[in-house]
Amino acid sequence: MQVSDAHQRLIDLGRRSYAPNYRPRDVVFESGCGSELFDVDDRRYLDFGSGIGVNCLGHRHPAIVRTLQSQANRLWHASNVYFHSEAVNLSTRLIDETVAEAVYFCNSGAEANEAAIKVARRWGSERDGQQKHVIITLHGSFHGRTLGALTATAQTKYQVGFGPLLDGFRYCRFDDLDDLEANFSNDVCALMFEPVQGESGVRPLSNEFVVRAAELCEFHDALLIVDEIQCGMGRTGKLFGYQRHAGVVPDIITVAKALGAGLPIGAALLGEKTANVLQPGSHGTTFGGNPLCCAVASTVLNELLVNGLIDEIPNKGALLANGLEAINQHTRAFSEIRAIGLMIGAQLTGHYAGRAGEILLRCLDEGLLVLQSGDNVLRLLPAYTISEAQIHEGLELLSNALVRSSDSPKHKRPATN
Repeated sequence: MQVSDAHQRLIDLGRRSYAPNYRPRDVVFESGCGSELFDVDDRRYLDFGSGIGVNCLGHRHPAIVRTLQSQANRLWHASNVYFHSEAVNLSTRLIDETVAEAVYFCNSGAEANEAAIKVARRWGSERDGQQKHVIITLHGSFHGRTLGALTATAQTKYQVGFGPLLDGFRYCRFDDLDDLEANFSNDVCALMFEPVQGESGVRPLSNEFVVRAAELCEFHDALLIVDEIQCGMGRTGKLFGYQRHAGVVPDIITVAKALGAGLPIGAALLGEKTANVLQPGSHGTTFGGNPLCCAVASTVLNELLVNGLIDEIPNKGALLANGLEAINQHTRAFSEIRAIGLMIGAQLTGHYAGRAGEILLRCLDEGLLVLQSGDNVLRLLPAYTISEAQIHEGLELLSNALVRSSDSPKHKRPATN
């Protein structure tokens, strides 16, 4: 893809000035609207990644713009030394829509999970002393990059070089009830899982596993923590992924990403057992519950639940999944397409296996932004506001990228996230 000299200078400057933990593509974005982005050369791209599942209402959504302008004229920051109306209203709304009885606001998904870990540890110590401190998580999970969340993330590739990790975590095989039962004991204070694993390729837990997991937590007097950071806030067609499983009542729900539609906000939604664990001085954050972010999150809930956007997600997801199946008829690129609402993972196979990074670059050349999970899964997380016409257009661009990739020699690229 050819870029202007000015565009290239920005790319080069970014490569010199950024810490090298990311591997940005050779494009500099300047603006966006809906499911479209524009680079500094004014080239248009269709966005099927929505900022890794963050921009759930797309770019520059009119309701979000109005909310930001209105709130910016009133209050930006007040700290948690005081109440302010936006945080009060949002926490009340989240309680009304879930099983939560209290809300802890923070700035990101990792922080929400750190809060959940601390709540579980303190709850366990209050129940049975320091010995009740173990948290079970699942292989393939992704809970964040901070040290506690990183330890909870049962994937060695993210942990290499950051040891020693925290004590007190136990890993269970994904969706394996026998292994889960074998890992429970009296020292377990919590089980933590994503109802649909995102970073591992959009892998949903079975209903049998989730329901039995909740029963095991109750039997062993342990908390059930559901990490809804990627699959929550409507992504699966339900407000939260755990709601796909009848009768399951989490003790803590962690949420971020789409909650802020592009602004940094996270939350730990605390149920009956955990609502009063964090007493004064036990935990905190300077920016959590920021008025701008809370106002935007309330607008997101309004768009989803009052204006009915959440009802459109299953049909749009089915349209996208069916389009991928049609592409597969002539490319044979996918061994499996896993689709839950607008959360889709396409497992690469044959000539395409191990080439997700290359295919992403081909898509970028075509004017399409998609995501990957490791080397072998294309991940699609478009905005809920995407139109049917844009879905069809994006599928055509993806098909073109796959055809172009099939014409090139096999070349593996390192995984990016």
